[in-house]
Amino acid sequence: MSERTAARLRRRLAAHSRRVVDSGAFTTTVFCLITANAALLGVETYTGVVHEWHAALKAAERLFLAAFTAEILLRAAAHADRPGDFFRDPWNVFDLLVVTVAFVPFARENATVLRLLRLARVLRAARFLPQLRIVIVAVGKSLPGTLSFLLVGALLLYVYAMVGWVFFADDDPEHYGSLGRAVLTLFLLMTLDGLGDAVRAGLEISRWSILYFASFVLLGSFVLVNLLIGVVINSLQEASALEAGQDRPVPAQPPPAEESILALRARIADARRTLDDLEAGLEPSVPPRR
Repeated sequence: MSERTAARLRRRLAAHSRRVVDSGAFTTTVFCLITANAALLGVETYTGVVHEWHAALKAAERLFLAAFTAEILLRAAAHADRPGDFFRDPWNVFDLLVVTVAFVPFARENATVLRLLRLARVLRAARFLPQLRIVIVAVGKSLPGTLSFLLVGALLLYVYAMVGWVFFADDDPEHYGSLGRAVLTLFLLMTLDGLGDAVRAGLEISRWSILYFASFVLLGSFVLVNLLIGVVINSLQEASALEAGQDRPVPAQPPPAEESILALRARIADARRTLDDLEAGLEPSVPPRR
């Protein structure tokens, strides 16, 4: 089989597979399979059902694995003409890992790993829900900003915990007797849980403690939390723009082989025109009659 014939067959396979994968029936079927797989995982948490229907549940799990394997093979076949594009999509890579690891002997023999893999299949439902996909992408994009938020929050907790230990350790050792206890107390106060009791206990020690609690709540509960909300909203906007860009139809381009053929034909046509011009210039002129 020549290379040109093999390329034509790959393009034909990719075109047929792409029509199947992009169809609404295929998407609906896969989503229903993921939902049924999630329901099966929930049923297996009941011991009585597992003992009574053990064989049927194992058979259903094998059917789900076969169906998801067929799905990933179809998705790979849809990129037969451009295999690199298959791995550029993170969802394809995730699906491939979830399916292939299930065939590894270690995973099949370890019940915990196998359950986690089956649970990971449920996460694949995000692929078919655009809004959920945007949220997941936004969470990933917000991680750098979230790490900065955590560092600032940790610094704030450390400073206020040390100040609380200095001023309140002797009078309230249960909450400020050590750095760890002070950090835990302030972390709970950041959620405004028990703030009234903490302020009343501080006022019994010193009336100036109101400045300590007011400044901490202002910085920790309002400024930092609003900064985190801003980071998440910015990430949601970026994820929405990215999703909108992916949903735009990409103009169809001829395959590389067809582009080469078209370029070769254009060169041949130019060469023919050049030869015609040269030939016309070399024709002997007819001498005039006397």
